[in-house]
Amino acid sequence: MSDELGAKPHYEAGPYVHYCEHPGCKKWGSFGFAVGRGEPNWFCFVHQPEWKSRHEAQSRH
Repeated sequence: MSDELGAKPHYEAGPYVHYCEHPGCKKWGSFGFAVGRGEPNWFCFVHQPEWKSRHEAQSRH
């Protein structure tokens, strides 16, 4: 039995363009960041957040 039976075709009009979410910025957001299954946030190269590695984020007491 085919898995495609009754499946709807997937049509894409082209690449989806995300814009930077930084207030006032109109550049293309090429860097998408999401935590877990949350919605991604998109930023341009200039406004991409700095992410620390897991080891850097842990407090060093």
